[in-house]
Amino acid sequence: MADRFPTDWPAWTETPPGAYILAWEQAQLDRLVGDMFGYHAVQIGLPHLAALRESRMSHRTLLLDAALGEAPRGADGGPRWPSDAQRPPGIDSIVAGEVLDLPFATQSVDLLVLPHVLELSDDPHALLREAERVLVPEGRLVIVGFNSLSLWGVRQSVARMARRSFVPATQNLIAFTRIKDWIKLLGFELSRGRFGCYRPPVASDKWLNRYAFMEKAGDRWWPIFGATFLITAIKRERGMRLIGPAWKKRKAVVPALAPVAPAAAPRRASESGTRASRHEAMKRTDSQTAQQ
Repeated sequence: MADRFPTDWPAWTETPPGAYILAWEQAQLDRLVGDMFGYHAVQIGLPHLAALRESRMSHRTLLLDAALGEAPRGADGGPRWPSDAQRPPGIDSIVAGEVLDLPFATQSVDLLVLPHVLELSDDPHALLREAERVLVPEGRLVIVGFNSLSLWGVRQSVARMARRSFVPATQNLIAFTRIKDWIKLLGFELSRGRFGCYRPPVASDKWLNRYAFMEKAGDRWWPIFGATFLITAIKRERGMRLIGPAWKKRKAVVPALAPVAPAAAPRRASESGTRASRHEAMKRTDSQTAQQ
């Protein structure tokens, strides 16, 4: 059955599994991007997912790369880019470019969304480096992908061994933990992560509806085994510390301390003086008594 599934995104999103995955991801992105602020938001690939339709940013751009195979094909076999009238909701402009050489200036993007792009790229780590380059400090990076630890990931691995495909990923699925390590090495701080779609990888709406009860159970008992995941990360800039010139060190001059007399010495002198005065007083008293 896996060999009957299309391997390109435009056709796969029209199948029951594709529509099921797309609906969950759309709901998550609608809640997420509405709370992110800035001026420039960019979505890379997957025009069937309106990732920025709830974004409040003033400039929202969709970048499409023909090498990812996400654009529908025309009669001549080349990519058929959507016109301005056909652009997805929430998109102000469509740009054609390469994901490994993004046509954006350094530190010019406030929000960058990568929906399933890492699974289609020949060099996902280089793509993440480009994402780090174009994002402003404190900019947001949103990554959506298939979970290799889920039943969907297992079915995809088995299908690839038979040179088939169940989900439209041209490369091997990347583990969630590996993506976290990559973005941390690039200076990102993981903000939040979420898994979803816990129904088995079946092909028909009938069976997907029968397993609807697994959504709540999976979210509670086995959350890391969802078919898809969503990661949000923040680009952090390390603080700089100014280092002054290396001045010559001077030896510290310690002033000499004056000797201090013992505290008990004055006490002895006062005691001896008191005894002498008492002795003289006693003598005067005795002499006065004798005269009387």
